[in-house]
Amino acid sequence: MPTTAGVMIVDDDPEVRTMLREYLSSHGFAVTDAESGQAMRAALERAVPDVVLLDIGLPGEDGLALARYLRERYDLGIIMVTGAGDVVDRVVGLEVGADDYITKPFDPRELRARVRSVLRRLHARAERETARTPGTPSARGGRRKAVGACLLDLDTHQLLRSDGEEIPLTSMEFELLQIFVERPNQVLTRDRLLTLTRNREWEPFDRSIDIRVARLRKKVEADPEKPLLIRTVRGAGYMFVPGATARRPGG
Repeated sequence: MPTTAGVMIVDDDPEVRTMLREYLSSHGFAVTDAESGQAMRAALERAVPDVVLLDIGLPGEDGLALARYLRERYDLGIIMVTGAGDVVDRVVGLEVGADDYITKPFDPRELRARVRSVLRRLHARAERETARTPGTPSARGGRRKAVGACLLDLDTHQLLRSDGEEIPLTSMEFELLQIFVERPNQVLTRDRLLTLTRNREWEPFDRSIDIRVARLRKKVEADPEKPLLIRTVRGAGYMFVPGATARRPGG
């Protein structure tokens, strides 16, 4: 991972921005900050960071709307900052494509660890994509796993339709899908999935896994309401069934 990674802090509290800017800068990050969505857009025109730390509770255009804007236009990491106990906000944040979240008040060291975790996933994917020529198999032989009518390329971190078109995945969605395809026909509990995705600090009853599974189903299942590939095992968890087929995966 590069020694200087870019982090943008989007928060309307100047004290929070100053504290995080000084802390992250002291640990080798190139930090910019913005107090609003308008200021964030202006900063993005000057330079696109690797990760955006985005407060949900912004006045006016809130963090959820901005997360959706970022996910639609930029290939970067998004960490949502929510108030303690705001489960609904966390769930919606994950639904719009955030890679991770952290709740206030938080220890800056935990935030730094989460930023580095997101950066590792993003940079691993970027490095693998540079080894691949567009439209051809991976230079490493194309470790690809069938996911219904799609192919998951484990080298480039891409989910591809049969016509070669890429279906966008967040880094956490890729990680979860990789766990499924590498453990076919195995029942995986939510607790096990949290452990395997290196997010064991989340509570076992946290809906983050369910939200990500629902997002994956929309991308690979013919009918997300009647999933054949990623099945729910009542009272246990989820199971990936590679022999099932999906006709028209969504993007």
